[in-house]
Amino acid sequence: MKAIWNNTVIAESDETIVIERNHYFPHESIKSEYFKSSETHTTCPWKGEAHYYTVEVNGEENKDAAWYYPEVSELAKGIKNHVAFWKGVEVIE
Repeated sequence: MKAIWNNTVIAESDETIVIERNHYFPHESIKSEYFKSSETHTTCPWKGEAHYYTVEVNGEENKDAAWYYPEVSELAKGIKNHVAFWKGVEVIE
């Protein structure tokens, strides 16, 4: 699977985990040069507290376009250290 934004592959892995129709990429599969930590946090009642990244490619910024759970509930332990995308990031095979 590939995550693409602004015509650039920002993550690539053959081992994504799909939960609620989102592909979660292993953290080591993201291209870190395109990711900046965000101060945004949200809470999922069954997964835990999500932290966000802003994606920046070719001088364009997509605020909070990626999220991850540094600590997860027992129900979501499979996505610990995985990153998912939205806000126009295309995930394709």
